[in-house]
Amino acid sequence: MAERNLRKEKIGLVTSNKMDKSIIVSVERKVKHPKYGKFLNKTTKFVAHDETNSCSIGDTVKIMETRPISKNKCWRLVEILEKVK
Repeated sequence: MAERNLRKEKIGLVTSNKMDKSIIVSVERKVKHPKYGKFLNKTTKFVAHDETNSCSIGDTVKIMETRPISKNKCWRLVEILEKVK
């Protein structure tokens, strides 16, 4: 059997779970400003597949890259790292 390529994994915060079997995950990263050198927080939103609708807003989750599931959904939920209280 052929070996699979490594898939990207990201850790982020769930910002929306209003869709059926889908969540929006915000991933924050620090980027250095090219001229002034200050570190800025950049946020990227990913639409991820949540088969069991188990996530709620504020959860910290791990998502993994996968085949395209819909027009703009090509990530899937791997695990919930921390539930919101």
